[in-house]
Amino acid sequence: MKTDIQIAQEAVMEPIVKVAEGIGVPEDALELYGKYKAKLSEEFLDSVRDKPDGKLILVTAINPTPAGEGKTTTSVGLGQAFGILGKKAVIALREPSLGPCFGIKGGAAGGGYSQVVPMEELNLHFTGDFHAVTSANNLLAALVDNHIQQGNELQIDSRQIIWKRCMDMNDRALRNIVVGLGSKADGFVREDHFTITVASEIMAILCLAEDMTDLKERLGRIIVAYNYEGAPVTAADLQAVGAMAALLRDAMKPNLIQTLDHTPVLVHGGPFANIAHGCNSVRATRAALKLGDYCITEAGFGADLGAEKFFDIKCRMAGLVPDAVVLVATVRALKYNGGVAKADLGSENLAALEKGIANLEKHIENIQKYGVPVVVTLNSFVTDTEAEIRFVEEFCEKQGCRFALSQVWAEGGRGGVALAETVLEVLETKKSSFHVLYEDSLSLEDKIGTVAREIYGAGSVSFSAGAKKQLQKLQELGFGHMPVCMAKNQYSLSDDPKRLGRPEGFELTVREVYVSAGAGFVVALTGEVVTMPGLSKSPAAHRIDVDENGTIMGLF
Repeated sequence: MKTDIQIAQEAVMEPIVKVAEGIGVPEDALELYGKYKAKLSEEFLDSVRDKPDGKLILVTAINPTPAGEGKTTTSVGLGQAFGILGKKAVIALREPSLGPCFGIKGGAAGGGYSQVVPMEELNLHFTGDFHAVTSANNLLAALVDNHIQQGNELQIDSRQIIWKRCMDMNDRALRNIVVGLGSKADGFVREDHFTITVASEIMAILCLAEDMTDLKERLGRIIVAYNYEGAPVTAADLQAVGAMAALLRDAMKPNLIQTLDHTPVLVHGGPFANIAHGCNSVRATRAALKLGDYCITEAGFGADLGAEKFFDIKCRMAGLVPDAVVLVATVRALKYNGGVAKADLGSENLAALEKGIANLEKHIENIQKYGVPVVVTLNSFVTDTEAEIRFVEEFCEKQGCRFALSQVWAEGGRGGVALAETVLEVLETKKSSFHVLYEDSLSLEDKIGTVAREIYGAGSVSFSAGAKKQLQKLQELGFGHMPVCMAKNQYSLSDDPKRLGRPEGFELTVREVYVSAGAGFVVALTGEVVTMPGLSKSPAAHRIDVDENGTIMGLF
């Protein structure tokens, strides 16, 4: 059996100019990065602004497990299947982070015969967007410390600097550091911190900004610190906005690449969904809606994280209305939620499946709370039995949602035709009555509580003393109207990654709260989740290499 990277490297790609032509993008609207990658020009994006929107389809999943779910693979395969059926679809995805590529999770190009190519370039440096985000973030950090060194006219309290440096790599040693050591000329000694680039506020701003004007306004609102009187100090106060915008100018433009069968894919932005808002850029989604009759997009990790933030943050801010949701599960992952060890997932076990399917049940109920029609798809594995597939299908029918089997990993678009036909039927027969989960007028504490109870199934929420104090201050500063971005482990509906299935009535612990004023949301850190991941004992980096011909090996 061929590996994902072998399949990708054997692909015969179309010139990106030809792919673009198929969705009405002329060559002079492309800014080429070689033969197979391009950015859409600002002039072209402006020219399609008034075109009617296609249908918006969100692909999400149950909570991730070591058994794998295949959300991106399904998104890609579904887009390819739409093409087989003669439908004009454009896929909108996030860019991969280098952290997972060299860690455990791997890249974000899909898999098997439902991949986005060029796979190696996408999973590595791509068009440099993440480097631009990192540079803009760290320029602002440098300006904060320089301002203090040069006299501190803004009276920044060095004990209340909240802006963190970032890098796009898993590196636990950078979570808590000390800067300014050395001589007086080397800066003011203080504790500092790093976050991974995809969890930075700059990444969130890039993904939520409508245009350059909006980007600059959002950058200016970033709170970097508080002064000695407790008032916020912003990036605008530090005169940092223009230079940061210059670094982000090209990164603002969506990237166009293709699937293995040349379906167009806009890949742009890459916030994690466990510690950020987990959706590709608003600009790429809008462009896909204008260029295709169907936009297929995804949100990170399980529906309790990515889909909730897609609905309550991205759709709320951008005015997007999803028409349908595809919820991805696997028999193997459901059995894992039912208590089966990873090594035993290949054996039929209806009892474990019946127990673990409660996780799927909760995600179905959650999506239905937003008023959006849902289609459940099983990403097929060769070890799945007919009895197991039939059990899941009958369960979904009882939940009032449609079901379709997906075989897109092995068969590409052909393996997704049944799913595509089911989605098209749902789009024609069921109208979305989308609404957000909570109103802007609720207090921040009540918004956190609503997500915890309604989406996670918590019985109560516990706030640390520090979190309570932070919530009160943010309400007083006028940020109470903002949506909340919950930072929570992805493996469980609860804040304990070991509680699989459908835990209920638990207490969710919020240990820290802070505002991302430029992005426009308030972040609540729960449990032990961290914003700078670490590498495992055996990271993927150990197995990645380049041969004498320059061919990359080991990426997945």
